[in-house]
Amino acid sequence: MTEKLETDLRIARPDDFYEALIETHRGLSDEESRQLNARLILILANQVGDMDILTDALRLARGDAEPDS
Repeated sequence: MTEKLETDLRIARPDDFYEALIETHRGLSDEESRQLNARLILILANQVGDMDILTDALRLARGDAEPDS
């Protein structure tokens, strides 16, 4: 059975995470920031590991469709 993409808030301290994310980008050029985002996406995708969930997340992020139910 494939897991479903979790869209409910699961970050215990979302404001702290957002602040850390912004701070991580501080001082980087636009290109360096894009590269950091790409590396972060690949690291987190590896952590998720499930291709169906990742595909749903890509669709949701693009706004093309709702995730599979």
